[in-house]
Order: sequence, then C-alpha cells, then structure tokens
Amino acid sequence: MNNKDISPGMVTLLATATGLIVASLYYAQTLVGPISASTGLSPAAAGLVVTLTQIGYTLGLLFIVPLGDLLENRRLIFTGLLFTSAMLVLAAVSSSAWMFLTAALGIGLGSVAAQVIVPFAAHLSQEATRGVTVGKVVSGLLLGIMLSRPAASLVADATSWHVVFAGAAVLVLIVAFVLRAKLPVRMPQHHIGYPKLMGSLWHLFRQTPVLRRRAAYHAGLFGSFSLFWTVTPLMLSGPQFHLSQTGIAIFALVGMSGAIASPIAGKLADQGHTLIATAAALALGVIGFALPLLVPGSREVALAVLVIASIVLDMGVAANLVLGQRAIFSLGAEVRSRLNGVYFALFFAGGAAGSALGGWVYATHGWHGALLAGMAFNGAALLYWVTEYLGHTSQHKAA
Repeated sequence: MNNKDISPGMVTLLATATGLIVASLYYAQTLVGPISASTGLSPAAAGLVVTLTQIGYTLGLLFIVPLGDLLENRRLIFTGLLFTSAMLVLAAVSSSAWMFLTAALGIGLGSVAAQVIVPFAAHLSQEATRGVTVGKVVSGLLLGIMLSRPAASLVADATSWHVVFAGAAVLVLIVAFVLRAKLPVRMPQHHIGYPKLMGSLWHLFRQTPVLRRRAAYHAGLFGSFSLFWTVTPLMLSGPQFHLSQTGIAIFALVGMSGAIASPIAGKLADQGHTLIATAAALALGVIGFALPLLVPGSREVALAVLVIASIVLDMGVAANLVLGQRAIFSLGAEVRSRLNGVYFALFFAGGAAGSALGGWVYATHGWHGALLAGMAFNGAALLYWVTEYLGHTSQHKAA
C-alpha cells in the first residue's frame, strides 16, 4: 500500500491518456460505411473494420499487457504508443481492404498500452480510494470511446476518414511523450521469464472465480455494446433516418453521457454494494435493446427512443466495467497487470463476436434481428448473475 495517495493531477493525466489511446480503437465504428466503400469491403464483411481492431486488442491483452508485471511500466507504455501511432499512419494512407485491416489489427495491438496504465493508477492509489480512482480513470477511457465516434464523424464529414486516422496518429504520439515525461518509474518485483509469465495466465484464470465471473458478465455487456455501435450507424444513415455523418456524430455525442455511471459504480464498489450494482448494470444493458424493439413510432419518436437506449446501454457498460476492475484489482498487486489483461481479453473477445455478429445479422435479418441478438448477450449475462445471487443468499442462510 502506498503511504501517499495518487494526486488529482495524475488521475486527470491518466484518465485523459487512456481516453485518447482507446479512442483509436473506435474511430472506425461510425465510419464503417465510408471505409468499406473506399476500400472495397462488402456490406456483410463491413463488421471486420471493427472486429480486426478488437481481435488485435484481445491478442495484445493476452500477450503484451501481462508484461506490466515483468517490465518497467513507463517504457512498456511508451513503446506501445509509438507502435500505435505508426499503425494509425498506415490506416490513414490505406487504399485497399487488406491494408486497412492490417493497420486495424496493429492499432488494436498497440492500444493495449491503456491497460497497462489502469493497473498503474490502481498501484498508485491507496486501498480505501482505489475504486474511486479506477472509476475516474475508466471514466476517461469510456469518454474516449464515446467521444471518438462523434469526433470521427464530424472530421470525416468536413474532410475525409483518412484525416481522422492521421490526426489520431499525432495525438497518440503526443500522449506517448507526455507520459514518458510525467509517469514515475515502476519496476515490478517479478524476475520470472516470459514463458512462465504467460503460463501463469491459465493458472490465474482457473484459480480465480471472481475473474471468470466478472469477465463473463462484461463479455455479455461489451458484446452487445459493440454490436449496437456497429449496426446503429448503418441504421441511422439508412432509409428510415437518412442521417449524415454529422447527424450520427450528434447522436453518438449524446450517448456519451452514460459515462457518468463510472465514478458512481466505483463508489458503490468501495462501499461493498458490488452484487446489486452489477445486477443494475446488466439490467440496463437489456433495457437498452428492449426500448427500440418495443417502442415503435414515427421517425422522430424512434430516433428519440434510440438516443435514450444508447445512453442506458452506455451507463450499464460504464458501471459494470468499473465494478469488474475494482473486484479484480483487490486480488493482489503482484498479479494486477495479468488479471487486468485476462479480464479485458475475455470481454473484448465478446466485443469482437458482437461486432462481427452484428454486421452479419443486420445484413441478413435486419434491424430487429440485430436488436434481439444484442438483448441475448445481456440476457445471458444477467442469468449468470442470478447464480451468484443464489449462491450469496445460500451462504447467508447457512451462516
């Protein structure tokens, strides 16, 4: 435990940095249409624009983030960000599908630097305030995700999607040098080799029920979240709504208000209310898909309902992410980076499945089919939560 708690300035820096880094994963979400048209991707394969980034991120979480328990953290973050910037440049100059998809995979791999930063924030925090600190940093991360969509749409509308990725490359490069200057050196105490480090991931997964459960919950929520933001821009630009990229940007900008749930969830976790708060987060995910499915109406009403649904869904995702990280960060500082890497890898695999499935379901079964698929992701997670609740109740009765 640290004698001195993390400073507000450092929390702000880490929150801003994670937001700018993770934004790189999501610029493409609202630009699936123009990127596909420019690079020659078919409508059924359009989901690959997002899916390849998420696959790269998942691989990075499994094979790069655990190095945070082995290598000096500041150098690891800096190197990852230099690589990300280079991949963003490749995306910016892409003229073919294979070129852009290669860049997308690389952007995902390098952007895992953000998930070395989050355990860094937990390491710098005292136990009593760790949930709030992680909540604030994750708020920055989620704001980056949510702001990336409208920012990308607005810039693309004014210029082109190529400019979006070129600008992102510059931003990530600036973040890399600022963090190298401001972050303290953190050299982990481990002296084991990389093969043993990687081998320990499976052991941690098998021996940590909390990790498995929290990853399953968020895989369901994040799968639905990725599905929603893959298909909704296609729906909004389609014949029912006819929204421009600027219109889609405004829609995504309103949805970002769901990030307010992060610090609230962190506070609830610090107070010991994780179980009930998790149920609320998962229920919000179900409601986010039920609303547009069950409330038909005119174009204006349907659009308003969809805006509310996006806020509700984003709130559920924001809250549940913080609840999960607070739970696994309480398990031990010496394995924190590995736990975080496995946690994110598992639920990002759910995200990749959601975005890939979303593109296919929307192309073959339409909007309602996509909504039902999204609801199924969250419904399965909520049913799994019931088993935890029943186990918790039986333990109390036995006591």
